[in-house]
Amino acid sequence: MNHQHTIHLSHAAISDALRKSGCVFAEDEARMLMAHASTSDELKSIMEQRIDGLPLEYILGWAEFFGLRLVVEPGVFVPRRRTEFLLRQAIRVIPEAGVVVDLCCGSGALGAGLLAVKRNLTMYAVDIDPRAVHCARQNLPDHARVYQGDLYQPLPSVLRGRVDVLVTNAPYVPTEAIARLPQEARVYEARMALDGGLDGLDIQRRIVASAPTWLAPGGHLLMETSSLQAHQTLDLFVTNGLVAQIAHSASADATVVIGERSTVSARVR
Repeated sequence: MNHQHTIHLSHAAISDALRKSGCVFAEDEARMLMAHASTSDELKSIMEQRIDGLPLEYILGWAEFFGLRLVVEPGVFVPRRRTEFLLRQAIRVIPEAGVVVDLCCGSGALGAGLLAVKRNLTMYAVDIDPRAVHCARQNLPDHARVYQGDLYQPLPSVLRGRVDVLVTNAPYVPTEAIARLPQEARVYEARMALDGGLDGLDIQRRIVASAPTWLAPGGHLLMETSSLQAHQTLDLFVTNGLVAQIAHSASADATVVIGERSTVSARVR
């Protein structure tokens, strides 16, 4: 740690300032800011940015997800820890050398996590935001294919009926609820990464409707949603011919709907 930091801005002083601004993990954030800054002036500047609500990940240039350090540039959706639950559910159903597509991939967090566990996957990732695609191309290995475009549109047609797992953390916040999100999200993250339309299900509907044509027989679609929307998302899966179930983690406050390309039925666990 630069000795200048301790003279001008101590860890205790930074932690206190961050805590007063509403940071839950003030002590940890103070340590990360101090390690990131090269001078006391830079430290003061980034501390003020954080107090003003700029996401820590944008200041540092990276986010931690599933033990990985992922590049996250300003405006790009910051991967949430709860989405690690979606990742773990996907790991359970993906064949060792399976074909995986991550729709609405953002920074590429899900694909990076999956490849960290199963290195022989054939990975495709898609996002409509060029900033997200730029990050995903840095976070995913060279053999992964990352496309910019609207959902399935840029994927090679040869993938139809051959995808083992479709995984997605598509936007699912109802439009009117965006105003109630924490400042870090509603002010700094791209609206397109959050807004799921009137009931939050617009993009989910589009993904689920086309999923059966892309999934291989026995292939799975895994989609993060909220606990309030889970049964509506489940209904989308069933209506489109997927055998579906809801998985929930109370500790992670995470809900995932899992569907398999098969006959129409549903169960909830």
